[in-house]
Amino acid sequence: MAWAYILRCNDGSYYVGSTRDLQFRFSQHQAGEGAAYTRRRRPVELVWAQEFGRLDEAFAREKQVQGWSRAKREALIMAATERLPALSRRRGRP
Repeated sequence: MAWAYILRCNDGSYYVGSTRDLQFRFSQHQAGEGAAYTRRRRPVELVWAQEFGRLDEAFAREKQVQGWSRAKREALIMAATERLPALSRRRGRP
């Protein structure tokens, strides 16, 4: 199994990642052994995760979510998936 996940950092920013072992990876982030981004922004909180059958699928989801706006990530975190299409529209366009 594999996971795509979002962490909320101490400064309110979000970190998006993927892994085969979510619990171990989260522990790494908390201990300052994860990404340099989260090392400087601890403690972190796991706010969203999605399980996949393969790591390449989780990685693709990670890259997709990394390209999203803060508002779209927050809709995903709140499981407000009905809001995602509207948040995908470009600003200033109907």
